[in-house]
Amino acid sequence: MVNFWSGLATGLALIVAIGSQNAFVLRQGILREHVLALVLFCALSDALLIAAGIAGAGVLIRDNPALMMLTRYGGALFLASYAAMAARRAWAGSQMQIRPATGTPLAAALAACFGFTFLNPHVYLDTVVLLGAIANQQPDPGRWLFGAGACTGSLLWFSALGFGARFLAPLFQASQAWRVLDSLIALTMLTMAVALLRT
Repeated sequence: MVNFWSGLATGLALIVAIGSQNAFVLRQGILREHVLALVLFCALSDALLIAAGIAGAGVLIRDNPALMMLTRYGGALFLASYAAMAARRAWAGSQMQIRPATGTPLAAALAACFGFTFLNPHVYLDTVVLLGAIANQQPDPGRWLFGAGACTGSLLWFSALGFGARFLAPLFQASQAWRVLDSLIALTMLTMAVALLRT
């Protein structure tokens, strides 16, 4: 069980940070739009990437510069586009009604989440390469227990982020609060886009 708890702690350390995926889940959680679907998508995506890293995909990704370059530029373009949309919402400052599943269609929300997850090279470096390398320092079944712990950490984090965001709902009845949140989201996305281009 030591490997499991080690994986849980390491997974949380890498996941609990300000990033595009977390910002998107937080916003959707405040809106109460498709929260369960997004939480499951993020957690299952992490589980898939962690398992791939433990199985050895991290070495292939690390040694493929063309794949990393394609992901880097594609991810930067995607993040910059979403930053522009968030900035436009912040500029407009319209008040949003908080009620379940009203604005973004499920397919569009999942497509955006897919982009934040799989068009971000840092996801591959952190989840596949780094977690995979740490897990593979342990013999079987320790490496898979480590991976199970990391997957559990991901599920706990996204559940807390998505479902816990509803407690912020009263604050976001005001348009000014949405302006601040969307401004922060735009800044986060743009910062990450620039960071991707500079890596």
